Amino acid sequence: MLNGKTIAFLVAPEGVEQVELTEPWQAVRQAGGTPRLVSTEPGEIQAFNHLDKADRFPVDTTVEEVSAADFDGLVLPGGVANPDHLRTVPAAVRFAKGFFEAGKPVASICHAPWTLIEADVVRDRTITSWPSLRTDLTNAGADWQDQEVVICVAGTNTLVSSRRPDDLKAFSQAALDVFSG
Repeated sequence: MLNGKTIAFLVAPEGVEQVELTEPWQAVRQAGGTPRLVSTEPGEIQAFNHLDKADRFPVDTTVEEVSAADFDGLVLPGGVANPDHLRTVPAAVRFAKGFFEAGKPVASICHAPWTLIEADVVRDRTITSWPSLRTDLTNAGADWQDQEVVICVAGTNTLVSSRRPDDLKAFSQAALDVFSG
């Protein structure tokens, strides 16, 4: 269902929640798509299982080397430190915002919407996230919902969002459905 499609996974050099990276990654692969790991620095990223270091993963490319035009969709995994770092890197924020400007689908889970808040793309959108982001998203103009998966088509693109690792099965399926067109 994703044959010929390339999906970007944007992560910081450290702090991504491993399961929020690996489960959607495997889903994209199993659906015939090509996942690519995009980060702010070359080399490897350090994933985490909550607060404990987990595995390392090789970076395919950096945000400075690519744009939304190079991909068919974007996945933003969570982890507290991951989006907190990304939102401080202008090139990462521009990269994420580029998918909204190009009308390409984006899937965001857990704390990942912090990057979207920085990109100013959540205003008038319906979204979910880790519950502690509710006030941040509401203050940024979003309609926050406490649901396993929210699919918002009210903006320039389709935005899929979920709350936590327990939502990963539904999140991955919704992302695949949206990425497949």
